[in-house]
Amino acid sequence: MNVSKLGNYGNFVAAIFGLSVLILSSAVWAAGPAVRSENGKYFDKDDNPTYNIKEDGTVDWYTYSGFRRYHSECHVCHGPEGEGSSYAPPLIDSLKSLDYVKFLDAVVNGREVITAARQSKMPALGTNPNVMCYIDDIYVYLKARSDGVLGRGRPAKREDKSDQARQDEEGCISG
Repeated sequence: MNVSKLGNYGNFVAAIFGLSVLILSSAVWAAGPAVRSENGKYFDKDDNPTYNIKEDGTVDWYTYSGFRRYHSECHVCHGPEGEGSSYAPPLIDSLKSLDYVKFLDAVVNGREVITAARQSKMPALGTNPNVMCYIDDIYVYLKARSDGVLGRGRPAKREDKSDQARQDEEGCISG
């Protein structure tokens, strides 16, 4: 149907349709991409770890932990909240196109990018337990930032740390 032939009514219908799509898509987006949960950890449709942020702003434990771990290990190069620096790119932009597996590969093995204007090198962090024991946490934090569902700063509210998260952390750090 050609909306322009309907005059003002067509413009009204088109505006209502556009607004409906916007409302529906933002309602789904605000709920986050989590489709299942296991011991306080959330997963997306592809079974990758993901965030879960409630309407009141409460974040899951792993997203909160990711904020803490990112700021202890990664922000020196990649800037506060993943927004980049003059030294390294903004990870909140990178995660718009970088999937979980490629993110893991870059962190574990490092990566080097050489262009005519710039050279950058991400060191391999696969042997750093302060990164690797929390790699999923860092990923879900950055993914929430990249998706625009988590603002800057320390999340004000968080879920409690699950017993499973405690066991996993103790096993990783001591192992």
